Amino acid sequence: MTEQIKIGKSDVVASKLGLGTNKVGGHNLFDGLKDEDGYAVIKTALDKKISLLDTAYMYGLGRSEEIIGDVLQNYDRSQVVIATKAARDKQNDLKINNTPAFLKTAVDEALERLKTDYIDIFYIHFPDEKTPKDEAVGALADLKKEGKIRAIGVSNFSLEQIKEANKNGEVDIVEDNFSLVHRKAEKDLFPYLKENNIEFVPYFPLAAGLLTGKYSLADQKKFKNFSEAQYKKIIGNLEKIRKTAARYNATVAQIILAWYIASPSIGIVIPGARKKEQVLSNIKAADISLKQEDFAEIDQMFLDF
Repeated sequence: MTEQIKIGKSDVVASKLGLGTNKVGGHNLFDGLKDEDGYAVIKTALDKKISLLDTAYMYGLGRSEEIIGDVLQNYDRSQVVIATKAARDKQNDLKINNTPAFLKTAVDEALERLKTDYIDIFYIHFPDEKTPKDEAVGALADLKKEGKIRAIGVSNFSLEQIKEANKNGEVDIVEDNFSLVHRKAEKDLFPYLKENNIEFVPYFPLAAGLLTGKYSLADQKKFKNFSEAQYKKIIGNLEKIRKTAARYNATVAQIILAWYIASPSIGIVIPGARKKEQVLSNIKAADISLKQEDFAEIDQMFLDF
């Protein structure tokens, strides 16, 4: 597995390859999910020493956390890093809420579902429009002092919101949309995060499957957020990466994940999995040491995104 990294100013340590669990119990997000598959995904990840599980209340309105909590009972809790997120208020039609009172209740409820007495990383999942972000983070800082959480994160925050949230230097980690075909955070967020010792976690690292290499030019209608020219370039780039992957005896997806793992700007990469076989495939990326020239070549291919 990959080297361990420290999360911001906290004492939380995790490997650079984690597991995203929106397809574990996330029945409100994906059709056809089976809980038994979700249990198998979590067990496989923990058996293979993936130390970080990334979940959220919105993944099945707590169901993902419940499945993780069930599985966790048969493992050494001290060896697992649990990251979860909340912001959707079930008492108010799932509207976004960052008030201190809501966040403190959300943490207590997550602890119950996860069947644990502490959460390693707790994120404010989305920013609301009214709550001062330093006040929201202040509530989490109180929970950190109480030992209920160990590290403080924010997700989907703009740079200005991150700065406000980090007014007292209490933010340890930021999670946001980032991939080789969505690199906005690189310019907007990375310089500030590096300067302030805040780790970064990309979600959608495989761009909803586009970067796995399983799609062709004929599939463009599935990816309407890219122009015809952009999509054509992406598919062409992936064909080049396929040749690189062959040299490493790896898949395209494994090489892409290895690129994130090798990136000094990325703390943890959290590809999701619907089936345990996908976990086993993703884990192989952690054993790939990309040569610097291959890392740079892939970087250059996607600079326009």
